Amino acid sequence: MKRGGPEMVELPRIQRGEDRECLNGRFTISTLFSPEGSGTNSYSQTGAAPYDITQTSHCTHNSTFYMQTFGYNTVDVVPSYENYANTKLCGEIQKPRPTLADLHSFLKQENSHRHPPRYEAHRSNSFSEEVVGEEAGKEKEKNQGEPVRFGWAKGVMIRCMLNIWGVILYLRLPWITAQAGIALTWVIILMSVTVTTITGLSISAISTNGKVKSGGTYFLISRSLGPELGGSIGLIFAFANAVAVAMHTVGFAETVRDLLQEYNSSMVDPTNDIRIIGVVTVTVLLGVSLAGMEWEAKAQVLFFVVIMISFINYLVGTVMPATEEKQAKGFFSYRANIFAQNFVPSWRGPDGSFFGLFSIFFPSATGILAGANISGDLKDPAVAIPKGTLMAIFWTTVSYLVLSATIGSCVVRDASGSINDTVLAGSMGCEGIACGYGWNFTECAQSHSCRYGLINYYQTMSMVSGFAPLITAGIFGATLSSALACLVSAPKVFQCLCKDELYPAIGFFGKGYGKNNEPIRGYLLTYLIAVGFILIAELNAIAPIISNFFLCSYALINFSCFHASITNSPGWRPSFRYYSKWAALFGAIVSVVIMFLLTWWAALIAIGIVVFLLGYVLYKKPGVNWGSSVQAGSYNMALNYSLSLNEVDDHIKNYRPQCLILTGPPNFRPALVDFVGTFTKNLSLMICGNVLIGPSRQANAEVGLASKGHVKWLTKRKVKAFYTGISAEDLRTGAQVLMQASGLGRMKPNVLVLGYKKNWQAAHPQTVEEYIGMLHDAFDFKYGVCVMRVKEGLNISRIMQAHMDPDASVAEQQASTIFQMDQGKKTIDIYWLFDDGGLTLLVPYLLGRKKRWGKCKIRVFVGGQINRMDEERKAIVSLLSKFRLGFHEVHVLPDINQKPRPEHVKRFDDLIAPFRLNDGFKDDAVVNEMRHGCPWKISDEEVAKNKAKSLRQVRMNEILLDYSRDAALIFITMPVGRKGCPSSLYMAWLETLSQDLRSPMILIRGNQENVLTFYCQ
Repeated sequence: MKRGGPEMVELPRIQRGEDRECLNGRFTISTLFSPEGSGTNSYSQTGAAPYDITQTSHCTHNSTFYMQTFGYNTVDVVPSYENYANTKLCGEIQKPRPTLADLHSFLKQENSHRHPPRYEAHRSNSFSEEVVGEEAGKEKEKNQGEPVRFGWAKGVMIRCMLNIWGVILYLRLPWITAQAGIALTWVIILMSVTVTTITGLSISAISTNGKVKSGGTYFLISRSLGPELGGSIGLIFAFANAVAVAMHTVGFAETVRDLLQEYNSSMVDPTNDIRIIGVVTVTVLLGVSLAGMEWEAKAQVLFFVVIMISFINYLVGTVMPATEEKQAKGFFSYRANIFAQNFVPSWRGPDGSFFGLFSIFFPSATGILAGANISGDLKDPAVAIPKGTLMAIFWTTVSYLVLSATIGSCVVRDASGSINDTVLAGSMGCEGIACGYGWNFTECAQSHSCRYGLINYYQTMSMVSGFAPLITAGIFGATLSSALACLVSAPKVFQCLCKDELYPAIGFFGKGYGKNNEPIRGYLLTYLIAVGFILIAELNAIAPIISNFFLCSYALINFSCFHASITNSPGWRPSFRYYSKWAALFGAIVSVVIMFLLTWWAALIAIGIVVFLLGYVLYKKPGVNWGSSVQAGSYNMALNYSLSLNEVDDHIKNYRPQCLILTGPPNFRPALVDFVGTFTKNLSLMICGNVLIGPSRQANAEVGLASKGHVKWLTKRKVKAFYTGISAEDLRTGAQVLMQASGLGRMKPNVLVLGYKKNWQAAHPQTVEEYIGMLHDAFDFKYGVCVMRVKEGLNISRIMQAHMDPDASVAEQQASTIFQMDQGKKTIDIYWLFDDGGLTLLVPYLLGRKKRWGKCKIRVFVGGQINRMDEERKAIVSLLSKFRLGFHEVHVLPDINQKPRPEHVKRFDDLIAPFRLNDGFKDDAVVNEMRHGCPWKISDEEVAKNKAKSLRQVRMNEILLDYSRDAALIFITMPVGRKGCPSSLYMAWLETLSQDLRSPMILIRGNQENVLTFYCQ
């Protein structure tokens, strides 16, 4: 052995000879001998010819017994390079790997039926399973009278208009008009309105796609995009509305403070005055809100009337003759040359840019969600939300356009405010259009010291209006109405979020009171948040974040509409038709762009919070199902990918063991589920199949009833698998249906996994016939097969349903969780006896990549042909090296050709004795007559004909006990029984091969097609 290679593991055997080779220092090769001599064996039957290994030549290719493997004649071939290579080596004459038909078909035609009559098995009670039921009991609402419901005008349009209008309408829009000019101001207004209009159309579409309940924006987004995005937006939107209460209240408080300062009056100091006025104001607004939605709606109507009066007051002022005092401040009524001068921009100051002014104006276009936020208080949300929202957008847009055009036609940009700056028309040295009206503002305009004029005086609307105090009243109405709308919206949205229980520790605030189900606890929480921010008395740094939170909502509403449309879900059928999915996508993109245009750092903060909350909900995976468009999109993706797979031919490099497991109810055989789930997780398909035997009507009903419970059990056990239950007259028919119909396109099972039939000797022989018939069917359908045997058994249903011996139940429960435990530094032993295409190697390799099995050493045992031990050793080592599986410990078993010990052979004879015909080698007709109705009976000729195969299983069991007694898991190539072979004889082979082993054992057989390759293409 070369230095530097892995050390050979000493096995507890006496080695007669030692012949080791190491290829490239990577493999440990050992030749294992049995301590017993190759003594004679008394395995013989009456009239049977004695077995002699020298009777058959292994070089005769024309005979099915051309090869001598392990000292026994077989059609199976040992693993070899040629079966995986595209080309043959020069000078090599190698029979190809036999097909399943070669191994599995009748050796010679018999007069018996391919499938004997089937036994009508009684359906056992093992199907019964506790299905986790969902709590359906809900608290009944007390009849406290009819709740107040609003129509589209009072409930949506007026509310949205009040929330859209704000201090910017009165104090900033004239200044924006002076900076950008009338033309670009209209562009700014129309750009902002485009976003809000598209969002309004999206809201209209979403709100008419089914019944809308309370929860407003959160309800719309969460039911469209799912709880992940809906929950994150609902939380920050409710918080943003709560902070917006403080922002609007502070705006009101600042106006009151300024009025007090004009009259040289103050309570404490400017900052504390804002705090005092703000807290008192928000307390009054809280009282209005707690009085009920009816009183809140009346207050909103009052504010609406005040704003409309102030607006009319302004328009009247524009047509009134300008007094000398107003002319000194730049107002000259409607003049064409003033309109012409103010039509073009005049950028000044740090904010003097298009996007700078756009960022200042855009928040005044928001507020379109105020009506949707009280969707639970509307008579007909599907009608009120579209109609009221779009009407509010239209009328507020008209008001903005009219205001900018009228004030830009009446007031010059610069004015001194001094009545002494009059001048005669046409005087020299006077510049500006005011000279034509007898006023000279040249000096202050050139020195940028003018205190009045459209670009310098924020109170221009008050100056122009017919009665200035009405404009102040309008400012009060705009700020207080917006604060009141936000104070109502925040608790309503938060209440719906609390009821959905997406986040911990917030359910307390979801309780409603009174006939309107008012969220009083939510009102108090909103009040406390608002007071906290009012006490700061400086919200300039927080206001951009609030705007970005609103824009996040707009972006997601538009994306919800787009996503629901693009998925082509049959459930997307909005009655509002005037929307476009591409316009919605444009609105979503523009909303995100505007977020960064307003304040990039605030946009990053808003997006970061959304991502954090999104990640939390994704991690918690709330148990809600709202039929969101994300689910529809996932379905579309899965469907499209599945269809695209049909266009791709299968390739060995992409082979994955896709398993159909006959589990029955999955929780009855957890070890079987865990075993397959371990190596298929995040890799391949896993389907748990359950055949319900009984009358079709009853069984069909039970299939649907139990399915949800089984899926929940798989999810709770963290097994990524599908569950399929079918009803059938017998187990074999059901298994045939599952094998033929399971899966979708290319994603269909190719490996059948089932448990070992532990009670086969005591069971009705026909059930054993069905069990073996399922294995034959699997091979007929080109499936690989895995049979799992655990000493304690796989089915734990009796533990679940009855009181058992405590010691026995503990052992079975431990066996049921064996594949959930860390296996430590044990071994996984692979007995790759026959070449099945490589499945015997691939499954252990996939299992060894998992954390619980990662520390286990994988050992490969192979048997060599007689007289070719050295060549076989080199060939296997070379082949495994090319497969790159990382199996560096290979053991060659030359003593596999020895005859088993007599006592073990006798035990096999005793095992099959109850199933023998003892016909004395009579002819086929007599044997068939004796076996009529009992196809599982074994004739003397079948015993003699299969003697070599029987002895092989006995000997292999001895080897397994010698070398793999303490292994964590054993994989061994499963012998294939031909059709016509009695089921009792085949089960005796499997029983003999796997008996007395403490370790779980996997009898595995591929479908004789390659699943491993060492080529790159």
